[in-house]
Amino acid sequence: MTDGTLSDYTRIARAIQYLDAHWREQPALADIARHVGLSESHFQRLFTRWAGISPKRFLQQATAQFARSLLREHRALLPTTYDAGLSNPSRLHELIVHAEAMTPGQVRRGGEGVEIAWAFHDSPLGAALVAVTPLGICSLQFADTATARRGAVARLRAEWPAATLVESAANTRRAAHAALGALGTPGGALALHVRGTNFQLKVWSALLRIAPGAVATYEDIAGAIGAPRAARAVGSAIARNPVSVLIPCHRVIRKSGAIGNYAWGSERKEIILRAESAVG
Repeated sequence: MTDGTLSDYTRIARAIQYLDAHWREQPALADIARHVGLSESHFQRLFTRWAGISPKRFLQQATAQFARSLLREHRALLPTTYDAGLSNPSRLHELIVHAEAMTPGQVRRGGEGVEIAWAFHDSPLGAALVAVTPLGICSLQFADTATARRGAVARLRAEWPAATLVESAANTRRAAHAALGALGTPGGALALHVRGTNFQLKVWSALLRIAPGAVATYEDIAGAIGAPRAARAVGSAIARNPVSVLIPCHRVIRKSGAIGNYAWGSERKEIILRAESAVG
């Protein structure tokens, strides 16, 4: 991806921040465009392409209203019981998931004998660290700043403390393009390699069953895995999701209809949800 693509993402994220803060004032198109340093016509085209709707329509449907409408109209129909295996009904990617259930201690000591290639790649959603083992993608983290990049590498090392990490753009480029090349458009088969506790794997399995364009609440996920009182623990497991977008933690919102937190920024979460909703 080009630097222009990265700049486009930054501008749209800033525009969404501005609109969320000022929607009650119904700012004019010229004011929003000026805020992100673009002409009105350029901003109109750019915003519509990224958000799937015009700035005017966005103002009519503020973020909270959008999330509540998703929850009301496209709530995920998750089964009430679960097996422990990870599966994926996504229309966007066919995922082959290699899951390793481990105790917390084994997770901390894991990865011995595994070589992991990693690199940062540009994408329509900003720069992302993509890491792969011989079995598949084991980490996908967005990182927009130098500090965030250092944090992403540190998190990868913490998740695979005994593995050998090799920086290699060449060995991760195909996976990065397949996973992030075109937001909201179908991709080919992808393999994932994830490690976690049994509880984490159950939560991530539930996330994989939320179709693009649909959402679920933390309480929905807790009920689906047979632990209806464990919504807070579900939130902790979601926060440990190592493969953003592909294991779609962005499709979980608060029961109030609020978008909620996202490790890589609530604006990025909203952009992904709107793109998926437009495609779906």
